[in-house]
Amino acid sequence: MEGLPYFPFAGRSFPPVGKKWGCFEYALGIAGVVTVSMVLFITIDYEVLQKSLTLWSSLEQPNLFTPALSETLLVNLSLVKGAVQKGAVCLDGSAPGYHLHKGHGLGENSWLVHLEGGGWCSSNESCALRASTRLGSSHYMESAIFFNGIFSNSPMKNPDFYNWNRVKVRYCDGGSFSGEIDSPIVTDFGESNQVKEIYHRGQRVWQAIMEDLLLLGMSKADRAILSGCSAGGLASILHCDNFRSQLPSKADVKCLSDAGLFLDVQDVSGKYRMRSFYQRVVAQHGIATNLPKGCKAERDPNQCFFPQYLLKYMRTPLFILQPAYDTWQIENVLGSVQEDPSRNWKFCITNPASCSKEQLKILQGFREHLLLAIGSIEGGLYINSCFIHCQTELDLTWHGTQASTVNNKTIAEAIGEWFLQRKQVKDIDCAYPCNPTCFHE
Repeated sequence: MEGLPYFPFAGRSFPPVGKKWGCFEYALGIAGVVTVSMVLFITIDYEVLQKSLTLWSSLEQPNLFTPALSETLLVNLSLVKGAVQKGAVCLDGSAPGYHLHKGHGLGENSWLVHLEGGGWCSSNESCALRASTRLGSSHYMESAIFFNGIFSNSPMKNPDFYNWNRVKVRYCDGGSFSGEIDSPIVTDFGESNQVKEIYHRGQRVWQAIMEDLLLLGMSKADRAILSGCSAGGLASILHCDNFRSQLPSKADVKCLSDAGLFLDVQDVSGKYRMRSFYQRVVAQHGIATNLPKGCKAERDPNQCFFPQYLLKYMRTPLFILQPAYDTWQIENVLGSVQEDPSRNWKFCITNPASCSKEQLKILQGFREHLLLAIGSIEGGLYINSCFIHCQTELDLTWHGTQASTVNNKTIAEAIGEWFLQRKQVKDIDCAYPCNPTCFHE
């Protein structure tokens, strides 16, 4: 029939009346049943895993599409042995963990270490609440996660890094892997006045995971990237030079920050709300001691948690991947709940075409602040004009025919060209709404 696909067995019984199936037909039928069953199992299992991430924003691990069966890689969680004895623990005192998929072939000695994001906690109560989630305890982490985007093992999806050792480090300290307070903090809160000890040991967690990976072969690395998304992107900047120092001197080592350039800017009311929030985070976790001495000598140590003030002190090459209209920052820095109770900024983010002229003016000003902050950085740049947050962890935004581009390059292509020194990469998009390839969250 015109307009309908042709199925050679449509309208017939199976097997056709009066005909017996041969070995080929039975084998084909069994293969079909097995394939459908596997697709259903993986789809359901993927949804179950994702539904466990209900307490924090999906900005950190977007659940936009279920991966196709042929492109799915499920990687188990590994906890760091001996970490608890070293005091390298999550907020609740449990051992930290990571997911590792081993490299092969030419990528056998190449390493990608990616730090998970998930915001921060800035008080005893918020940290205690966080300690009962996957962002504060390995007891609540998924036993396995899917590797997509920069983690993919498909050369079509991830052309330059598919055969590397790829590691996703789980985030469970609430302070961008940088806190250092010796004694646990005892809290009591809630209706039952529950008493709980919380630990701020992010710096020790970082070091324990590094030591574990070095024992697993990273000590022989000839190429390595430290990357991270959001709060993990900030951590990749904070730990970049230390990462370089722990690897072989002859190794090619660079860093990548995905949506980690949180700006020290005023909100819509003229207040520096993010500045006061970071001040509380730094104090809560004892982070100041681990911030660069050069920065602390020039300005308030609390401001040295802002990446824009750290860039000039970095010695290791850095690639900054940042959307000019970072949805997390627009909603939480520019238009916070306190200053935007009607959630007008939320509507603007979810549908940029609905933004008012005044909102667009503020957004273009935010973009200018971003471009000023990155200044004359010597590393790589990819600044697109999309309304989104992290972009390395999803196939859709990382690489492929539907991925957004700047100067006809996907994010994967740009980062690959920069790391492998095929080209210099300074890709800065024009202002919204000029890029029709953008994927907006």
